[in-house]
Amino acid sequence: MRRIIYAVCIFFFAMSLNAQEKEMSLSMREAIQFAIKNSYNNKVALNDIEAAKNRKWETTTIGLPQISGKVDYKNWLKQQVSILPGEIAGGTPGTFVPVTFGTQQTMDASVTLNQLLFDGSYLVGLQSAKTYLKISEQAKEKTELATREAVINAYGNVLVAEERIEILKENKKTVDRQLKGAVEGFKEGLTEEETVEQFKITQGNIISQQRNADRNREIAYQMLNLSLGNPINTKLKLTDSLDDLVVNNSDLNLLSQKFDLDNHIDFRMAENDRESKRLLMKLEKSKYLPTLSAFINYGTTANSNSFTFVDGDQRWFGSSLLGVTLNVPIFSSFGRRAKVKQAKIALESADIRLAETKQRLNLQAEQAQSNYELSIENYETAKKNLELASRIERKQKIKFDEGVTTSIDLLSARNQLYSQQNNYLQSILNIISNKAKLDNALNTPIK
Repeated sequence: MRRIIYAVCIFFFAMSLNAQEKEMSLSMREAIQFAIKNSYNNKVALNDIEAAKNRKWETTTIGLPQISGKVDYKNWLKQQVSILPGEIAGGTPGTFVPVTFGTQQTMDASVTLNQLLFDGSYLVGLQSAKTYLKISEQAKEKTELATREAVINAYGNVLVAEERIEILKENKKTVDRQLKGAVEGFKEGLTEEETVEQFKITQGNIISQQRNADRNREIAYQMLNLSLGNPINTKLKLTDSLDDLVVNNSDLNLLSQKFDLDNHIDFRMAENDRESKRLLMKLEKSKYLPTLSAFINYGTTANSNSFTFVDGDQRWFGSSLLGVTLNVPIFSSFGRRAKVKQAKIALESADIRLAETKQRLNLQAEQAQSNYELSIENYETAKKNLELASRIERKQKIKFDEGVTTSIDLLSARNQLYSQQNNYLQSILNIISNKAKLDNALNTPIK
């Protein structure tokens, strides 16, 4: 029995360990699609659309039949007394007789149907509800584009962080070998102490950079998880490489792509904002119009001195009423006129913002294309410089090993190499980032 319990415990422990170590493998495209479905902002945007749909239906129901029911029970704990002239009851003229009318208990039940026949603000409200839904849908589209850009940048940052750590590992191996040789040379009197100290300084700097790179890598993974909508400590395995991203994000055809202003999401949102302000002004004007509504009611009443309303022989008296209400606004001390003027000003401001949006989006597209082209050129330059710096460092290392050059020259070449390595990685990030910005500036659809 003890062996069985032990085996079960081992099994569940292994299952738990396996679940904890399970990784999520994602390419860049898979990460984008996953984030669009699962990121926090996109979930909120979907909820906003559902709320807008319900708001649209809520507005629609205002013009549909409204049915309400009512049950009213009254029990006179002490019935009201009325005074009648005494002669009616055979008394002396000039005197009064107290009497009570009706029964002690009364119950009324009624059903009322209300129908709006005409209301100008209701018609405008229907149009506004449709516009509100459209705004929510456009906000969702805008959120998806922002999510794509965030995931692309976060994905690229993770790969660069991983690559930087690998570069630092190789750099440290090289410096460790040089330091070891310098220490042995110093012991044998072949190398100066200053050379050993210079290599130690370089080694210390690389170790510090490694610690910083490890922390940055952890943060990069957490930022990517946040963009995806995952718990921040979810384990991820990225299947795309930096070279893949450079190839996939180097598209010179984008530099000549024509900018389509009318289909840009920001321009359509600005147009929709203007439409909402136009409807607001129309709504305020509609309040000058009369409203017309009708109702029909059916009710029944029962009276008794005791609670017999649920008895089968209780007598009920029915009644029905039909009515029409016409409400005509006459004078509001110019309050309605002030609201119309406010709405008109808001519409004029929306026109100004729409004109500004046109200019800004055109400029934004031109700047994004220019920055993207520059990032590609800088990448090519950084790649060539890295190759040159690598050759220079190798030559200096050979010369140093042969005693032809000093450690200062070698370390200078090596520092130049480290600088070009960082420039190269940053140029890759710039391509990825500027390509994402250009896609948003051109409103490139998500594939």
